[in-house]
Amino acid sequence: MPLVAGIDSSTQSCKVVIRDADDGTLIRSGRAPHPPGTEVDPRHWETALAKAIEAAGGLHDVAAISVGAQQHGMVALDESGEVVRPALLWNDTRSAAAAATLTQEFGGPSAWAHAVGSVPVASFTISKLRWLAETEPENAARLAAVCLPHDWLTWRLGGTADLGALRTDRSDASGTGYWSASTGYREDLLELAVRRVPELPQVLAPHQPAGTTPGGLLLGPGAGDNAASALGLGARAGDVIVSIGTSGVACAISTTPTGDETGTVAGFADATGHYLPLVATINAAQVLEATAQLLELTLDGLSTLALRAPPGSDGLVLVPYFEGERTPNKPNATGALHGMRLDTTTPAHLARAAIEGVLCGLADAVDALVVQGITIQRVFLIGGAARSPAVREIAAALLDRPVLVPPPGEYAADGAARQAAWTLSGGSEPAPWSIPGTSVIHAQAQPAVRARYAEARELTLSRE
Repeated sequence: MPLVAGIDSSTQSCKVVIRDADDGTLIRSGRAPHPPGTEVDPRHWETALAKAIEAAGGLHDVAAISVGAQQHGMVALDESGEVVRPALLWNDTRSAAAAATLTQEFGGPSAWAHAVGSVPVASFTISKLRWLAETEPENAARLAAVCLPHDWLTWRLGGTADLGALRTDRSDASGTGYWSASTGYREDLLELAVRRVPELPQVLAPHQPAGTTPGGLLLGPGAGDNAASALGLGARAGDVIVSIGTSGVACAISTTPTGDETGTVAGFADATGHYLPLVATINAAQVLEATAQLLELTLDGLSTLALRAPPGSDGLVLVPYFEGERTPNKPNATGALHGMRLDTTTPAHLARAAIEGVLCGLADAVDALVVQGITIQRVFLIGGAARSPAVREIAAALLDRPVLVPPPGEYAADGAARQAAWTLSGGSEPAPWSIPGTSVIHAQAQPAVRARYAEARELTLSRE
């Protein structure tokens, strides 16, 4: 019974799970928090990882380990392997103008979609590199290598300072803006962004080892968090995963690549050799947390209160662009509350409007996947907010499909652990791991709620 460890180094915390490599049985787990903010010294991730491993009982009996982590962030290293500046995270929007400039300099959205499957937004590493070159030229001059959070942690676990030992995988590389699943790295795009080509991680196959730790643990290639979650869920072609965590995400497993010229759908790769077309929103669970705090409620209390209001909140609509937005690409947008009347200005109406606003944005994301030719057979709902009965019920109604809700879990960490087991076995595909306790939520469709949200969304955007 070999044991494997999976890591999820997310925006807010580091989670470690240790599982049986054969059937996925959870043996033990641990976690530790990350500091807040949209830029973080990567060494905090390493500190949190050490604490999470200790909380999980250590790695003394583990044979292999793999890292899943938040996508896109820019980790800039100098020639000695030292961090040049705090890493800019995916949700740092200061590079929005750089993304727009890059898009036009390379010939517009269509050219980018054809080149790498996605159109630059502030989240992408390439946009952050242009921002670095323009805003911090002294740090750009020190740039010898650039990698992503999971790349950096895997490299640090390997115990070397050799930049040539940096490794990544297809899923995370596809979120940089300078790697194509069809052609590999696009050095011409890096030249365009930062006027040079720094050292880049080698892109590994889905279960190709990334090396070993000084203690002899086999290192899996790792993955971006969304690809890791899909692997942890055992998602297959035709599955859509809606995740409501710090960010909101709708992604699908596809056997063919996508190239959305509008930039709505990012043409990412998955962790198995297929593709993961993805739509991300910046505003998700944090909107629910902010609303709960405003109403002096817990998240459970927000859920209970929301179900006391009718579908559509009698016309009250919350457009949840509290931190700007990535989809639609409006980094300077703000949230707005529409339809306020004396009878709708109640805590219950606001609670439901907040949940409906977040979920309407994600329903728009699922629609965008369908436009790209994705056939939907199953919809999974995961993330911290999926624990809310109101979120589950309203999601099924707004998505107009039954929603599968697996039990609460750390699916990105689980996916990393499953990848570690796959790397350890050397098999042609990952071992099947079951997820008992998945529930199916049915609800009557509510197209009028989405129509009213669309009106308020367009009104909000017209005023930006």
